[in-house]
Amino acid sequence: METALTKHAGIRVPLICGAMYPCSNPELVGAVSAAGGIGIIQPISLTYVHGHDFRHGVRLARSLANGNPIGFNALIEQSNKYYRERMEKWIDVALEEGIRFFITSLGNPKWVVQKAAAVGGVVYHDVTERKWAQKGLDAGVQGLIAVNNRAGGHAGTRSTEALIDELRPLGLPIVCAGGIGTPAEFRAAMDLGYAGAQLGTRFIATPECSAHPDYKQAIVESTSKDIVLTERLTGVPVAVINNRYVQRLGTRAGPIARWMLRGRRTKHWMRTIYAVRSLYRLKKDLYKGHGAEEYWQAGRSVDGIHGVEPTAEIVRKFAEVLA
Repeated sequence: METALTKHAGIRVPLICGAMYPCSNPELVGAVSAAGGIGIIQPISLTYVHGHDFRHGVRLARSLANGNPIGFNALIEQSNKYYRERMEKWIDVALEEGIRFFITSLGNPKWVVQKAAAVGGVVYHDVTERKWAQKGLDAGVQGLIAVNNRAGGHAGTRSTEALIDELRPLGLPIVCAGGIGTPAEFRAAMDLGYAGAQLGTRFIATPECSAHPDYKQAIVESTSKDIVLTERLTGVPVAVINNRYVQRLGTRAGPIARWMLRGRRTKHWMRTIYAVRSLYRLKKDLYKGHGAEEYWQAGRSVDGIHGVEPTAEIVRKFAEVLA
């Protein structure tokens, strides 16, 4: 099936392996692209978690993609000058290494659009509702990643159906992100008018992902009833598996954190504290097994995930339902 996404990304199957901190190792990114979808580099995961020099890590992922394109995820929130400078350097290197498909999150993507457009690149923007989509449209993005209320990580609040109805009038291609773990769910999203789908949780439960085997098995054994939102990782709700550790700790941010997050001057500092702490915490938890104190991110697509399967097999099964 040819869609706006397959044209923009230069791929055969309208399927994105979403950028995941900390799960996006280059072997997983390359495997999805080699199979006909597109894997997305998450730069902090690539360098901080998996220990690669950024350029060398990009080259590794590209070598594993068998000549097919890979993409890059840019979190562009304007909270830290040092981080912004590093992100600009990462994007410059990505462009030098031939990456032409970008997904932006959290900030104004205009400067990324300008960098990508100079060499014929394409930018899609993560959104959870129309007001953020409008800002992306105004900035010149070519497509939207619509994050719904079944997604892992920082989920949205709208359903799959409500979100496409809200965003369709903007006239941009829309990719469904959240709640897709089976080929049938993929087909249903395409039938609603989505240009493709972005999967995260489904690709964690693969041999190519470097997450701990117990993390993968927890995804296999969980249902959507086991997914809860916790504020204790980043200060805003994050979808995680409701294990013993999460139950013991609770899901609400503490009273001091809530007070700081409400303040105009203090919210920046609290978000910075949360960001640093969660980067360290999730990196450690990626390799912990059952019985440890861990946060394991996952979305409600766990309902349809019943085994650890090779990436190529997942992409093949999803492609078959479009034939």
